[in-house]
Amino acid sequence: MILNGDIKKDELSGNMLKKYQQKKKILNLLYKHETLSGPIISKRIGVSLPTAISLLNELTDLKYIEQRGTGESRGGRKPTLFGLSNNSIFIIACEIERYRAKIIIYNSNNQAVTPLVKFETSIDDDQLVDKIHQHAKHLIKDNKIDEKRILGVGITMPGLIDEVQGMNFTIKNKAYQNVKKRLEDKFGKLVYVNNDARMQAYGEYIFGAAKGHKNAIVVTWSYGVGLGIIIDGKLYNGASGFAGELSHIQLVEDGNLCICGKRGCLETVASAYVLVREAKIGIKENRISQLTGQFTNHPEDLKPEDVISAARAGDEFSIHLLHQVGLALGKGLSVTLQLLNPDIIVLGGPISAANQFVLTSIQQSLNKYCLEQIYSNTKIVVSEIWEQSGLLGVTAMLYQKLFSDLHS
Repeated sequence: MILNGDIKKDELSGNMLKKYQQKKKILNLLYKHETLSGPIISKRIGVSLPTAISLLNELTDLKYIEQRGTGESRGGRKPTLFGLSNNSIFIIACEIERYRAKIIIYNSNNQAVTPLVKFETSIDDDQLVDKIHQHAKHLIKDNKIDEKRILGVGITMPGLIDEVQGMNFTIKNKAYQNVKKRLEDKFGKLVYVNNDARMQAYGEYIFGAAKGHKNAIVVTWSYGVGLGIIIDGKLYNGASGFAGELSHIQLVEDGNLCICGKRGCLETVASAYVLVREAKIGIKENRISQLTGQFTNHPEDLKPEDVISAARAGDEFSIHLLHQVGLALGKGLSVTLQLLNPDIIVLGGPISAANQFVLTSIQQSLNKYCLEQIYSNTKIVVSEIWEQSGLLGVTAMLYQKLFSDLHS
């Protein structure tokens, strides 16, 4: 990250390196607090006010920050407020799902500066890196963004991911498992990779329904069942970085085969895949349902959203299917609640949009399988930002790494 014109960190020494680190501290403060005055910044970074003003002026000249009016006076002149410029630093954020991906660019105020673009791919797509790069290039060009101002690429994806190395061990081809290196070679920028459920949890904790809750679990309810965990205000990754694999706890003895190779996993009874599969079986059996009328001739087009839409229209078969996956998820969550005792559960993902058709079922299972003293104090809500919570989460994590002294 360059904060001194064309001079890079490894070319700095002595006072210049010290100024470089002070500038990064200022950027980090402004990212966390949006606007701050010169006097407050000088105290936070431990320098005199004239030194702080000099650093702020240099960052303003480099267009990293801008003045944001004045603050309240404490007896003298009103202090000038500073904030990060909307056009100073950008992050490319991309979320890989089971069958598709979505990509967007955010500025340092966490505002989207491009439309959200979706494209077909998967973690095992040999062309994954090329597709991400291609769509990023289009976003940059179409929205007239200065590519030099893009300082990082954040990737959130399913799988067993080591966030330090940027490895996804779930990718079948071992040559493609080092996602971080492949993308850094392609983009020439800092890349951060983490599990989709964990980044969605982080996004909810910073921006969404889990904000202000120090102990929270966030469920990504889609073709898998991902779990992100916030403990004592911190994202929990686990010893190997693999925490939160709720999808693969065994719920049914000798149940259906899961994509992980084991049988009876929660994913085999509570996921979007199950919802669609059971709906297709009902259509094939000519069940009385709106779905049968709509999809008899093209069942392959059926999506979870169609089942939810039919349930909202009063379709009894669709309501029953949602009830069943809700009961199954609730049983799985009862284990999680009794282990972690969170104060809130945030549901995201396409099935969460079913809202009351699944919330009641989940609560029924919790009533049955969980201790009353635990579940009665746990709030269950549906995320309002789940479609972008993972993108926002990985963006916030990447900005923190950019502004820290450990990543430059």
